[in-house]
Amino acid sequence: MIPESDITGVAAALRDSIGLLRRRLRQVKAERGDGDLTLPESAALVRLDRGGPTTPSALARQEQISPQSMGATVAALEARRLVERQPDPHDGRRAVISVTEAGRQVLRDRRNAHTGLLAQALADGFTRAELDVLAAAAPLLERLAERL
Repeated sequence: MIPESDITGVAAALRDSIGLLRRRLRQVKAERGDGDLTLPESAALVRLDRGGPTTPSALARQEQISPQSMGATVAALEARRLVERQPDPHDGRRAVISVTEAGRQVLRDRRNAHTGLLAQALADGFTRAELDVLAAAAPLLERLAERL
Protein backbone atom coordinates (compact mmCIF):
# COMPACT_ATOMS: atom_id res chain seq x y z
CA MET A 1 0.00 0.00 0.00
CA ILE A 2 1.30 3.46 -0.96
CA PRO A 3 1.30 5.94 1.94
CA GLU A 4 -1.28 8.74 1.66
CA SER A 5 1.44 11.38 2.06
CA ASP A 6 3.27 10.02 -1.01
CA ILE A 7 0.08 10.14 -3.09
CA THR A 8 -0.72 13.67 -1.92
CA GLY A 9 2.83 14.78 -2.73
CA VAL A 10 2.65 13.37 -6.26
CA ALA A 11 -0.78 14.97 -6.74
CA ALA A 12 0.54 18.38 -5.63
CA ALA A 13 3.64 18.11 -7.82
CA LEU A 14 1.54 17.17 -10.87
CA ARG A 15 -0.93 19.99 -10.22
CA ASP A 16 1.87 22.53 -9.98
CA SER A 17 3.89 21.33 -12.97
CA ILE A 18 0.92 20.83 -15.30
CA GLY A 19 -0.48 24.21 -14.27
CA LEU A 20 2.86 25.88 -15.01
CA LEU A 21 3.05 24.17 -18.40
CA ARG A 22 -0.47 25.31 -19.33
CA ARG A 23 0.17 28.89 -18.19
CA ARG A 24 3.45 29.03 -20.10
CA LEU A 25 1.85 27.71 -23.31
CA ARG A 26 -0.87 30.37 -23.03
CA GLN A 27 1.72 33.06 -22.29
CA VAL A 28 3.89 32.15 -25.29
CA LYS A 29 0.81 31.97 -27.50
CA ALA A 30 -0.26 35.44 -26.37
CA GLU A 31 3.25 36.83 -26.94
CA ARG A 32 3.16 35.52 -30.50
CA GLY A 33 -0.29 36.96 -31.16
CA ASP A 34 -1.98 33.58 -31.52
CA GLY A 35 -4.75 34.47 -29.07
CA ASP A 36 -7.45 34.85 -31.69
CA LEU A 37 -10.02 32.85 -29.72
CA THR A 38 -11.21 33.70 -26.24
CA LEU A 39 -11.01 30.96 -23.63
CA PRO A 40 -14.79 30.27 -23.77
CA GLU A 41 -14.69 30.21 -27.59
CA SER A 42 -11.78 27.81 -27.58
CA ALA A 43 -13.41 25.56 -24.97
CA ALA A 44 -16.70 25.44 -26.90
CA LEU A 45 -14.96 24.74 -30.22
CA VAL A 46 -12.87 21.94 -28.73
CA ARG A 47 -15.90 20.38 -27.02
CA LEU A 48 -17.91 20.49 -30.25
CA ASP A 49 -15.01 18.99 -32.18
CA ARG A 50 -14.57 16.13 -29.71
CA GLY A 51 -18.20 15.54 -28.79
CA GLY A 52 -19.94 16.28 -32.06
CA PRO A 53 -22.95 18.46 -32.82
CA THR A 54 -25.13 19.54 -29.92
CA THR A 55 -27.53 22.27 -28.87
CA PRO A 56 -26.28 25.53 -27.38
CA SER A 57 -28.06 24.76 -24.10
CA ALA A 58 -26.42 21.33 -23.82
CA LEU A 59 -23.07 22.91 -24.58
CA ALA A 60 -23.68 25.52 -21.86
CA ARG A 61 -24.42 22.74 -19.35
CA GLN A 62 -21.26 20.86 -20.35
CA GLU A 63 -19.14 23.99 -19.99
CA GLN A 64 -20.97 24.98 -16.79
CA ILE A 65 -21.86 28.46 -17.97
CA SER A 66 -25.18 30.23 -18.47
CA PRO A 67 -27.12 29.69 -21.69
CA GLN A 68 -26.87 33.44 -22.33
CA SER A 69 -23.07 33.35 -22.12
CA MET A 70 -22.95 30.32 -24.40
CA GLY A 71 -25.28 32.10 -26.81
CA ALA A 72 -22.80 34.97 -27.08
CA THR A 73 -19.90 32.53 -27.49
CA VAL A 74 -21.68 30.56 -30.21
CA ALA A 75 -22.70 33.78 -31.98
CA ALA A 76 -19.06 34.93 -32.06
CA LEU A 77 -17.92 31.56 -33.43
CA GLU A 78 -20.75 31.57 -35.95
CA ALA A 79 -19.87 35.09 -37.13
CA ARG A 80 -16.36 33.84 -37.90
CA ARG A 81 -17.82 30.76 -39.63
CA LEU A 82 -16.10 28.39 -37.19
CA VAL A 83 -19.41 26.76 -36.26
CA GLU A 84 -22.70 26.42 -38.07
CA ARG A 85 -26.26 26.20 -36.87
CA GLN A 86 -28.75 23.69 -38.30
CA PRO A 87 -32.35 22.94 -37.31
CA ASP A 88 -32.59 20.03 -34.88
CA PRO A 89 -33.94 17.08 -36.90
CA HIS A 90 -35.93 15.88 -33.85
CA ASP A 91 -37.28 19.25 -32.72
CA GLY A 92 -37.54 22.07 -35.26
CA ARG A 93 -37.76 24.67 -32.49
CA ARG A 94 -34.17 23.97 -31.48
CA ALA A 95 -30.88 24.41 -33.28
CA VAL A 96 -27.88 22.11 -33.35
CA ILE A 97 -24.42 23.59 -33.70
CA SER A 98 -21.40 21.87 -35.20
CA VAL A 99 -17.82 22.71 -36.11
CA THR A 100 -17.18 23.78 -39.71
CA GLU A 101 -14.12 22.81 -41.69
CA ALA A 102 -12.73 26.30 -40.96
CA GLY A 103 -13.22 25.63 -37.24
CA ARG A 104 -11.42 22.30 -37.51
CA GLN A 105 -8.56 24.03 -39.30
CA VAL A 106 -8.25 26.62 -36.52
CA LEU A 107 -8.05 23.77 -34.00
CA ARG A 108 -5.46 21.89 -36.07
CA ASP A 109 -3.36 25.05 -36.41
CA ARG A 110 -3.49 25.70 -32.67
CA ARG A 111 -2.61 22.10 -31.81
CA ASN A 112 0.27 22.11 -34.29
CA ALA A 113 1.58 25.37 -32.84
CA HIS A 114 1.46 23.98 -29.29
CA THR A 115 3.12 20.74 -30.41
CA GLY A 116 5.85 22.74 -32.14
CA LEU A 117 6.52 24.80 -29.02
CA LEU A 118 6.76 21.69 -26.88
CA ALA A 119 8.93 19.85 -29.42
CA GLN A 120 11.39 22.75 -29.62
CA ALA A 121 11.64 22.97 -25.83
CA LEU A 122 12.21 19.21 -25.61
CA ALA A 123 14.84 19.26 -28.35
CA ASP A 124 16.68 22.17 -26.73
CA GLY A 125 16.93 20.97 -23.16
CA PHE A 126 16.20 17.28 -22.57
CA THR A 127 18.33 14.15 -22.77
CA ARG A 128 17.23 10.94 -24.48
CA ALA A 129 16.62 9.36 -21.06
CA GLU A 130 14.44 12.30 -19.98
CA LEU A 131 12.47 12.10 -23.24
CA ASP A 132 11.88 8.40 -22.57
CA VAL A 133 10.55 9.19 -19.09
CA LEU A 134 8.21 11.87 -20.48
CA ALA A 135 7.03 9.51 -23.24
CA ALA A 136 6.25 6.85 -20.63
CA ALA A 137 4.41 9.41 -18.46
CA ALA A 138 2.12 10.70 -21.24
CA PRO A 139 -0.33 7.74 -21.23
CA LEU A 140 -0.38 7.81 -17.44
CA LEU A 141 -1.31 11.50 -17.46
CA GLU A 142 -4.07 10.79 -19.96
CA ARG A 143 -5.39 7.98 -17.77
CA LEU A 144 -5.27 10.29 -14.76
CA ALA A 145 -7.27 12.94 -16.64
CA GLU A 146 -9.90 10.37 -17.60
CA ARG A 147 -10.34 9.38 -13.94
CA LEU A 148 -11.12 12.94 -12.78
